[in-house]
Amino acid sequence: MNKITILWVDDEIDLLKPHILFLEGKDYEIVTCKSGQEALEEIGKTAVDIIFLDENMPGISGLETLNEIKIIDSSIPVVMITKSEEELIMEEAIGSKIADYLIKPVNPNQILLSLKKNLDHSRLVSERTTANYQQEFRKIAMDLSMVNSYQEWIDLYKKLIYWELRLEDIEDRSMFEILESQKIEANNQFGKFIEKNYEDWFCGHDGPVLSHTLFKEWVKPELKQTPTLLVVIDNLRYDQWFAFEKSVGAFYKKTKEDSYFSILPTATQYARNAIFSGLMPMDMEKKYPNWWKNDTDEGGKNLFEDKFLGEQLKRLGLDLTWEYHKISSLKQGKYLSQNFKSQKDNDLTVIVYNFVDMLSHSKTEMEVIKELASNDKAYRSLTQSWFKNSPLLEIIQQAQDMGLKLIITTDHGTINVKQPSKVIGDKETSLNLRYKTGRSLSYEQKDVFEARNPAHIHLPSINMSSSFIFAKNDLFFAYPNNYNHYVNYYRNTYQHGGVSLEEMIIPFVVLEPK
Repeated sequence: MNKITILWVDDEIDLLKPHILFLEGKDYEIVTCKSGQEALEEIGKTAVDIIFLDENMPGISGLETLNEIKIIDSSIPVVMITKSEEELIMEEAIGSKIADYLIKPVNPNQILLSLKKNLDHSRLVSERTTANYQQEFRKIAMDLSMVNSYQEWIDLYKKLIYWELRLEDIEDRSMFEILESQKIEANNQFGKFIEKNYEDWFCGHDGPVLSHTLFKEWVKPELKQTPTLLVVIDNLRYDQWFAFEKSVGAFYKKTKEDSYFSILPTATQYARNAIFSGLMPMDMEKKYPNWWKNDTDEGGKNLFEDKFLGEQLKRLGLDLTWEYHKISSLKQGKYLSQNFKSQKDNDLTVIVYNFVDMLSHSKTEMEVIKELASNDKAYRSLTQSWFKNSPLLEIIQQAQDMGLKLIITTDHGTINVKQPSKVIGDKETSLNLRYKTGRSLSYEQKDVFEARNPAHIHLPSINMSSSFIFAKNDLFFAYPNNYNHYVNYYRNTYQHGGVSLEEMIIPFVVLEPK
């Protein structure tokens, strides 16, 4: 293995001989220079792994040398060393993307710590993360055998996401594979939990906040005094929220984060209509037959969310000035961003943003998206990249300037489907891959949560003998006709509508402007 080469630049380099001998004793190779100009020439000749750079030198200064180094090779970590504790110099150095900042006099152990932090960071983090997860693995396995309430499932799911995000960047694939197996086992157990408890949540038993109670329970209390921007990002999973939470944090500080459960089916026409109406689908169909459409009805299924919201606000006794906007394209997003100041007099501005949902559907249809979002890590990264460059972030920045409270939530999540489950139905059967509704459905009973009487979970019936089935874990429904083609087309795509932690447990976040 090659020695690590350090370039140490200091006009008083002779006084640092003890430090250099210490590092050479630790098997580092040290190249020294007495000026910035000399250092720039050395970089052209010698491959160095890290640079220690004195800030105060005759000739070109440390900061000027730093800028030139970044132009030559921005990947070399530079540790600035200075006698000065002036805040301005620190800010300039940090703004120039230094790797570390040390104040003279430095001792050898400070230097060694900085080296390990910058050159051994990945290995040390990897080793520590692996060791910590190995300890946590047993606890998660124990929790899985005992979890028995919706709050315990929320806590367990967030713990699994935490470890997924920690493990995804380390080199030990075996640990990540163990976590994946724990996620599968968790979804197996979660499916059983939903089968046992879901219906009871509608009978007065202790249950979580659900789609149709979200507005009354959690949104309404936030609408006192402060004008509010409510953003519903369609199809947003918890891990995707964590991926771009930091970008939101540049403008807003989080005051509350809760988790609620999407109703079944975990599909937009059911879950999002339930949020805005404050009603379950069966009640929407009865109370507003002209606004509700079943799976087999022609036409758009989410065309009346603003009307549903208006009716719910009246029922809740909320006399507000409000507007509703649905964004389904870049053009619409830019238009709202350019005109967002017009919302300044509203008590409540609601934005439904459809990008993540479009992304998941595009992954099914477009080969390029299949390449870009081949797994959960890539899917998170793509979502993060979109958000950082989206009109939605521009809108959030404007909302901060206007002093608006911000609420971010979603209607349901999504899951990467891996395994097919055969189903047979008539031509009136719904088309969704994660749930089916119709009559005379034939299916693998172990693969589904079945609702033989949809009214028991407040879902409408297409006809007298209709039932619902919801795929569990990472399964998707496939018809026997043209089975292999169908399976190959839809395997490893993102779908929603069924029963999984990823689809049902979703974030509700309240933030105040910084």
